[in-house]
Amino acid sequence: MAKVSAIQKNKRRRKLVERDAAKRAALNAITHNQELSIEERFRATLKLAEMPRNGSKIRVRNRCEVTGRPRAYYRKLGMSRIALRDLGSLGKVPGLVKSSW
Repeated sequence: MAKVSAIQKNKRRRKLVERDAAKRAALNAITHNQELSIEERFRATLKLAEMPRNGSKIRVRNRCEVTGRPRAYYRKLGMSRIALRDLGSLGKVPGLVKSSW
């Protein structure tokens, strides 16, 4: 099981990303628009830099929904390989046939 503080920090980041997504997208669109003047684009870049860093999507870490483990994460399943193996052994994952020899 992962540290509770690490899991909570990641949840807080997800909330910030969701809150700031529209504003970040608008500022990024301004900065990448070649038809605007360089001063306008630079102002948008500065506003983007003033926003909290944890509001950036890249700061969110994929974690296992079962254990909170940050590594060996399967995106399609939303869990780590270890949690998948445990649930597969118990027969709780439909369609998964676990073999051991």
